[in-house]
Amino acid sequence: MTTNLHTDASGTSTPPPDASHISTPSIDTRHTSTSRPDSPGTGIPGFDTLDELVEHALAGGLGPDPRTRRIAVAFTTSQAVRHDGRRGGYRNEVLSLRLGRAVGSCAVEPGALPGTTVESCAGTDVATLLAHPLPPVRVAALDAYLMDVLPHTPDNGAEPVAVAAGTSLERSRARATAVVDLVQVPPGGTVLLVGVVNSLIGELRSRNLTAVPCDLKGGTTEWGEPVRTDALGEIEHCDAVLASGMTLGNGTFDPLRRRARQHGTPLVMFAQTGSAVLPRFLGAGVSAVCAEPYPFFWLDGGPGTIHRYRADDGGTS
Repeated sequence: MTTNLHTDASGTSTPPPDASHISTPSIDTRHTSTSRPDSPGTGIPGFDTLDELVEHALAGGLGPDPRTRRIAVAFTTSQAVRHDGRRGGYRNEVLSLRLGRAVGSCAVEPGALPGTTVESCAGTDVATLLAHPLPPVRVAALDAYLMDVLPHTPDNGAEPVAVAAGTSLERSRARATAVVDLVQVPPGGTVLLVGVVNSLIGELRSRNLTAVPCDLKGGTTEWGEPVRTDALGEIEHCDAVLASGMTLGNGTFDPLRRRARQHGTPLVMFAQTGSAVLPRFLGAGVSAVCAEPYPFFWLDGGPGTIHRYRADDGGTS
């Protein structure tokens, strides 16, 4: 069943739609679990680390040998946004790789990618890119590969959600509604928001939930509230975590998921970056995912579809 969301023109400020950062401790990628649950709807096991998922893909455990699949198109999308009535604006940049009919993406800091990145990715096999020295390239390549072999369909556990046509702000608010629906916290609760998206803050507040904004850059929200910088230290004080997929590209996803799992705190991901990657962690510390593959809501004013996933066990085991 497709859920239809109608947009609301009133609203909140929207910093980078997929920009999230948390403090980055050293990452221990050792596999310590003796068994792991299947990702809902796929029959494919959930994974304990991003590196483990990459290794499984390289070994052909998820589909065709990635050495035989080549990226046809590589491109970046760079934008600047300043909505009417907002105090500030933002920049956003995304690396995208096309594999057959699928597009995989990873958001990056504007200007962070070397100028040769796009050209060097085009025509290169997926296996080579999965071992690329730049994490955003590895994530975008893995996302493209998984989008190709495990697309966002009901058979793979996805619930399609239709987002109505509208302005970028209207569509941001509609997406926020779909995302926050996945946060199972009763009114009066506290949600750690990793990646400051003001539309999400506004939606959480509308449900009588307290948002604790967190971003490595710090700063303030649209309402002048301070943004925390130590997400790992905030988890134990919150009832749930809502985090951006950009944590995949900056190396902070695994530590965040481990800490949330340690405290039994539900972790919900909203993902333009790695929209096909994050569902593989359902039931392994991730409770739900709102996946938004390319093209993103801010690129087009027409109707679109995002995809929601839920872990059968709540995702905190």
